[in-house]
Amino acid sequence: MPKIIYITQDGTRHEVDVETGYSVMEGAINHDIEGIIAECGGACACATCHSYIDEAWMDRIPAMDDMEDSMLDAAYERKSNSRLTCQIEVKEELDGLVVHVGDNDY
Repeated sequence: MPKIIYITQDGTRHEVDVETGYSVMEGAINHDIEGIIAECGGACACATCHSYIDEAWMDRIPAMDDMEDSMLDAAYERKSNSRLTCQIEVKEELDGLVVHVGDNDY
């Protein structure tokens, strides 16, 4: 099982095993990672799973589609490495992915 590393707003590092086929958001929800609110349940309709992907991983995750790009416009403090974690499927090649949880409680 791939290990995903979530770093929450307070700097706490959480290394958790996430089943392949799940989204990075579902991995966070299943392991009670603080800050991933996921109000829409992963439908790419709320931006409350917004996070920052570690720069070293940006070229290893799939490119975002137009819907995610549009929804990220509603995210607080969007940056070049912003992504909606509901849109990133966990695969073996993402073992070690580092995700910095955004400020989603606004």
